[in-house]
Amino acid sequence: MPMASLSRWTMSYFAAALACLLAAEALAATGIGYPAAGLAEPATLILVHLVAIGWLSLAMAGALLQFVPVLVSRPLAFPALALPTLLALAAGLVLLCAGFASLVGWIGAPPDLMPLGATLLLCGFSLLGLMLVATLLSARPIALFARFVLTGLTCLAITALSGAAFTTLLSGRGDWLGSVALLPDGLPFHALLGLGGWLGLIAVGVSYRLFVMFMMAPEPPARRVRPVLLCAGVGLGLAFAGLLAPFAGIEPGAEWIAAALAVLVLAGLFYGRDILALYRSRRRKALEINMRASIPAFIALGCGLALLPVATAVGAGDDLIAALVFLLAFGWLGGLTLAQLVKIVSFVTWLETYAPRLGRGPAPRVGDLVAMPRTGWWFLLYYGGVVLGAAALAIAAPIGFRLAMAPCLAGTAGLVAELVRIRRLSQIKAADRPPAHERPRLLAARAEERKPIHVETGTIARPRA
Repeated sequence: MPMASLSRWTMSYFAAALACLLAAEALAATGIGYPAAGLAEPATLILVHLVAIGWLSLAMAGALLQFVPVLVSRPLAFPALALPTLLALAAGLVLLCAGFASLVGWIGAPPDLMPLGATLLLCGFSLLGLMLVATLLSARPIALFARFVLTGLTCLAITALSGAAFTTLLSGRGDWLGSVALLPDGLPFHALLGLGGWLGLIAVGVSYRLFVMFMMAPEPPARRVRPVLLCAGVGLGLAFAGLLAPFAGIEPGAEWIAAALAVLVLAGLFYGRDILALYRSRRRKALEINMRASIPAFIALGCGLALLPVATAVGAGDDLIAALVFLLAFGWLGGLTLAQLVKIVSFVTWLETYAPRLGRGPAPRVGDLVAMPRTGWWFLLYYGGVVLGAAALAIAAPIGFRLAMAPCLAGTAGLVAELVRIRRLSQIKAADRPPAHERPRLLAARAEERKPIHVETGTIARPRA
């Protein structure tokens, strides 16, 4: 695995993302948003964007800042933009949610906060795209897994632009669209490009490389991976066409959505085949907590992909559709992200703390930084809440959903506490911890410690002559 430098602000991205997840789960547990409110109601939109932008997008952005340089064996381009990007995204999300809250009547702010928030989000995602695209294009030819990220970033751009258009409509300043029925016809395609393209496709592409590293498995041949990208590209292309259809006077129906989903299901089948092959060919026979905790996430992906196109095609009610989307968002994307965060945080913390000290004394294993089996119980609590929540949504039981979100919230809070303990080296005996001035900071890597690291062996890279 190639060289990379520690990303200084990745932990801050993760902290902000987890704070948004806790906020969203707490709001859901108190009965705010769907199913107590309609799917298109402002209260629901607050929850949706806290999860999609605040939780999943910030976590994805932080992970990409660390691992895109690994994918292409190049340093991150324009690293000084990482903190302004985070600030712009956080401020944009706050203003966007404040605008939604004004529509509900919770605050007396003007609805113009929505397009202002969308503008800041566009700025933040543009800066993120600049860093990542410049890094990816610095290595030629463009590798296969880098193409996953580039395609996902294209979907992010389309999602952000369409979202900005939606905010102008909701704020009453969408006259420039004329009679184009962008709302509500474009919402499913907006969501599909965001969850399936920006978040889903990049999660697929990055997970190939992470699982190869974490399970010590041989990298899958390109001929097996290409069909995943090809099918996903076709499905997301259909979603993009559905988003543009109102401009041509075409009203995209459920069949259009079902067609896009069907092609994405095919991509999911190829992806599942590859992940199973990696599992069977792994050299690390004992799975670590991040891989064991990812198994329920893949089960959620299989269930969601198998049922969502069928439910859409037959015109199933909002309850079942919402349950399946919840299963994919919280079960697959959310569960997979939480599972890999445990490994990423412990791995980066080890690199930051012990890699510079190699040869100067004993160093613990990466797994020694994680409290087991306690961390596993928190995952069990989280996934249990997800399963109960999806079931409650499917049978239209609002009280049941609120109750289900309580263990989900408790599990997430427990995992957040474990991540803090990892950064604090709480599992390491006091005698084996480095001096206080050499220990990792909670939210940022030390500038002097951001040295090139070989991400598989954990050794410090020496500059080439």
